Amino acid sequence: MAPAVRTDVAAVASESEVRRLIDLDTTPWYQRPNLRRLYFALVPAVLGVEMTSGYDGSIMNGLQAVKPWLDYFGNPNGALLGLISAAFSIGAVIALPVVPYVNDRFGRKHSITIGSAILLVGVIIQTASINVAMFLVARILLGMGIPFCISGASQLIAELTYPRHTAVLNGLFNESWYVGAIIAAGVTLGTFSMPNDWSWRIPSLLQIVPSILQVVFIWFIPESPRWLVSRDRSEEAFEILVKYHGEGDRDSALVAAEFAEIQATVRGEMENSKRRWVELVQTPGNRRRTLIAACVGMFSQWSGNGLVSYYLAKVLATVGITDRRKQNQINLGLTCWNLITGVTAAFLTKKLNRRTQYLIAFIGMTVVFACWTGASADYAKTQNQQAAGAVVGMIFVYYLFYTIMHPLTYVFITEVFPFVHRAKGVALTQTFSRGGSAFNQFVNPIGIQDIGWKFYIVYVVWLAVETTIIWFLYPETKGPTLEELGRLFEDENPMAKGRLDLEKADDDCSVHIEQATK
Repeated sequence: MAPAVRTDVAAVASESEVRRLIDLDTTPWYQRPNLRRLYFALVPAVLGVEMTSGYDGSIMNGLQAVKPWLDYFGNPNGALLGLISAAFSIGAVIALPVVPYVNDRFGRKHSITIGSAILLVGVIIQTASINVAMFLVARILLGMGIPFCISGASQLIAELTYPRHTAVLNGLFNESWYVGAIIAAGVTLGTFSMPNDWSWRIPSLLQIVPSILQVVFIWFIPESPRWLVSRDRSEEAFEILVKYHGEGDRDSALVAAEFAEIQATVRGEMENSKRRWVELVQTPGNRRRTLIAACVGMFSQWSGNGLVSYYLAKVLATVGITDRRKQNQINLGLTCWNLITGVTAAFLTKKLNRRTQYLIAFIGMTVVFACWTGASADYAKTQNQQAAGAVVGMIFVYYLFYTIMHPLTYVFITEVFPFVHRAKGVALTQTFSRGGSAFNQFVNPIGIQDIGWKFYIVYVVWLAVETTIIWFLYPETKGPTLEELGRLFEDENPMAKGRLDLEKADDDCSVHIEQATK
């Protein structure tokens, strides 16, 4: 049985005049010149942010099959290899406590520019590394830069784009991880046969490209209207909504209603919050939001995907696939498959409810991982090549289900948290995601090395636990606007002031609404 909160959301959903006006406006985005230009600029400046993270995950997979890299750093294995891989996530965890402050104080755009600058420095150091210590420092810096970019980008997409397109765009933002991963897999495959250090320095250097694109194109994108309202820059926010949501029509009923709702809700939240971390655990509603953020972040990494994302070569070796070129070819093929299925799933957010999409993904992953484990056990006992082939096939099927939920990460979190705590909510999700990733990256190679296929049983059990938690904890958020979802969990501090302001604002723009509905 679904959580009771779904009834609350349904009630809230019926209140929105903004959504009613959006439903009346059926003009596609590509027929809107201003919105079209905005989205084209978003691709290199914002959607490409996750490319850096995906590139890093894939490059570490690829480099483990590059002999000059292994020789140069003394063939790292076990705990050392785990530490090298986990350094990226460790750096992210170090930076995350200050990310919400930067995001709320300097804006979504500047959070991206600050993160990109840190990434540029990290790439240069990694490319020039002369020992393991230097390589580790570089990867920690890369990890420190990425949370600023991801936090700013995910919120900018949620708060700036046309409401009907937000879920798909935020889903595509997360799926750009696989674009970076494909590029890295292709580059490492291309430089694989080079007999010198450039076989790994070239892939390291090319990680700089997404950050350069972000630094260049971010200036062609406006700031979040909601952030501008929070900084008493309402006129600028209104002009942005007029240009991109109203295509220059200052008398647009939608813009009037949307601006009134944003202004009332953001101001109400600001007046009723001191924006402190402790507020995330002071009310039942915020405690539930915090728990959801922790689960979304942790489950995105603790669902078995970490085994393949960073240690595909070792997973394949457990079923007798040890040829390095073949490992890299499977890595590239799997990443392309993930991009196709992930982009498809991003568009599914328009059709499927959030809970439905999550439950399909996790139930599917649980079943497939169990089959994967069984096939691995069969190969370990019989050396049956058909079992080895089944493991490879199950990896692809497993990722089909994983990518069904993958686009939802920042879609769901930006919907669950109100504006006043949204930056902290995204930071919490990243903290648990990076922390879980760091733990897994350190533990996974040890587990595979010590107990082989039996290590997979842990993930089968844990996937079943995750599915159960999702069933009872996650609310449905598809439908209402961000401002309505700010009242998703009604608790002892329902921000009555903000609700009264919102009702007054709706009355003020009633003339525009009547004109639009004729």
